[in-house]
Amino acid sequence: LAQQRLLIKGGKVVNDDCSVVADVYVEDGMVQQVGPNINPEPLPGLIVLDATNKLVIPGGIDTHTHMQFPFMGSRSKDDFYTGTKAAIAGGTTMIIDFAIPQKGCSLIEAFDTWKSWADPKVCCDYALHVAVTWWSDKVKEEMKSLVRNKGVNSFKMFMAYKDIYMVNDEELYAAFSCCKELGAVAQVHAENGELIAQGAKKMLAMGITGPEGHELCRPEEVEAEATQRAITIANAVNCPLFVVHVMSKSAARVISNARREGKVVYGEPIAASLGTDGTNYWNKDWAHAAAYVMGPPLRPDPSTPGFLMNLLANDDLSVTGTDNCTFDICQKALGKDDFTKIPNGVNGVEDRMSVIWEKGVYSGKMDENRFVAITSTNAAKIFNLYPKKGRIAVGSDADIVIWDPEATRTISAKTHHQANDFNIFEGMVCHGVPVATVSRGKVVYEGGAFNVTAGEGKYVSRPPFPPYVYKRVRQREQV
Repeated sequence: LAQQRLLIKGGKVVNDDCSVVADVYVEDGMVQQVGPNINPEPLPGLIVLDATNKLVIPGGIDTHTHMQFPFMGSRSKDDFYTGTKAAIAGGTTMIIDFAIPQKGCSLIEAFDTWKSWADPKVCCDYALHVAVTWWSDKVKEEMKSLVRNKGVNSFKMFMAYKDIYMVNDEELYAAFSCCKELGAVAQVHAENGELIAQGAKKMLAMGITGPEGHELCRPEEVEAEATQRAITIANAVNCPLFVVHVMSKSAARVISNARREGKVVYGEPIAASLGTDGTNYWNKDWAHAAAYVMGPPLRPDPSTPGFLMNLLANDDLSVTGTDNCTFDICQKALGKDDFTKIPNGVNGVEDRMSVIWEKGVYSGKMDENRFVAITSTNAAKIFNLYPKKGRIAVGSDADIVIWDPEATRTISAKTHHQANDFNIFEGMVCHGVPVATVSRGKVVYEGGAFNVTAGEGKYVSRPPFPPYVYKRVRQREQV
């Protein structure tokens, strides 16, 4: 495949630390030059993109997706092809998905399975977190092997989904200790699974079977308690912690306080928790209400999204993902008589960048540089992809988005590229639209048209001990 040569002219290059008007020249999938008035030889095959009055930003990194995920008796609608294609349309050029083994099953086999699903389909780069759903010496050995041989540097533990994925405190302690030893980032789905199980029984016994029961049986304090517990356990073993999908004010406050106390912890709110709320669970239309069911649930307090956005703007929270795990109306109907059987998951991979620009930058809560930090750069630093990803600089991968801050788009299931018949942001008008997306130096999306091939994305290995995370941890060990 002859690599495209590409010149992006006249835009404002925005990184997390500064913005500068400059041209960007790309060859062989990498950024070769950044500066004013670049005029390369007029070689054959040079593509010129005009970015006048637009921003040139690093492609988004979505830290949390579940493509074609077998879950709760169904499989999520977006596979690695439609999911990554939708990502590209939204200005995201890399996703990090989760390989999740059943209890008692091999982590390496789960990794290989997910990779075999992804490799022939992905339209952009991807990596895989691996979940630890049980504990034994075999699991420990497999974690070691994944870090050394497969380029995995993050492991996720579930504190919820009792009897399916949930691990107890002793297993958390062991898994965190292992992560720390291997130089990996420990991730948690923080909710008290025991309390949820009891709460669900209680709701059903009271005759509450609709989607509102989902939120009622797992209120905020269930999320906050588990977040606090995870931070306490991680701190006991001096292991860096990444809390996925932060959904509530109270859990966000726990993370914020821990960071103020100097603990190495990162919080990841998602497009859903930043762009909509849990009042939808009480919608009279069952299908509408069920479409918003995810774990942890969206919160009925309508001031939650603004609160989370403020914390993101001020570095109390660090990155944004989507937890994109789409189920259509028919799949959600598996739980029409029992909310505990509604497959958990919402869309977001295509909408994240625009929703955050609208609610974060356009609203005046943060500037363009902070936007780049929370949608791309911080993720690249935490998961050891930086500066190949998350930055526009000489030698970085040419994952670039031309962003029009003035343009608007209205989000709708009728026009989105996600493989679902419902969009939780339906009707939201967003300022900030990707005009063109470049993946590894190739223009894969421009003006609404795709130029993608399934399998063109690459699996990206992530070395252990990301300096951004582990410099402090190592120093604390020595001290």
